[in-house]
Amino acid sequence: MTKDILEGARGGQNFLEKLMNALPGFSGYREKEIRRDADRILREHLARRLDLAKKSLDEASVALTRSGGLGGMNDIETARKRIDRVANRIRYADRGYAPLFGVVKVDEAVLGRVYAFDVALMDGVDAVTAALGRVAAEGALGVTAAIAEMDALDARVTDRETLLRGVQ
Repeated sequence: MTKDILEGARGGQNFLEKLMNALPGFSGYREKEIRRDADRILREHLARRLDLAKKSLDEASVALTRSGGLGGMNDIETARKRIDRVANRIRYADRGYAPLFGVVKVDEAVLGRVYAFDVALMDGVDAVTAALGRVAAEGALGVTAAIAEMDALDARVTDRETLLRGVQ
């Protein structure tokens, strides 16, 4: 699915866009825009998956409330806030624009690395989703494991920001 986004964006160009790609200098500009748009679509997909996975926390919260075990509610709320934070960091992450006279230039190679990095974030989203799926069965231990997975994914998003700043 993730490779299809970039290839679909490239293949979905109309006649005018293909004609403009023949202009010197324009094709590089257009390729950067395609990469940025594909990356934005991918990040939105990842953030939506995290939003959907949050429903497991809602189910665990309801189960705790019904059983009278309100002691784990703080952990569930902590997990809910963390997943919101991570989803929003992914959703609103920098798209890779650089100022005209900026020190760090974002070229096609860097945008390609950022896109590949975001494709790799899918593994982190899968791990968070799986951990959240076990919360209802595992209780407090499941919430702790889910929070640890969210923190690991959050660290990967920070690594992405570092990559775009040109530090790596």
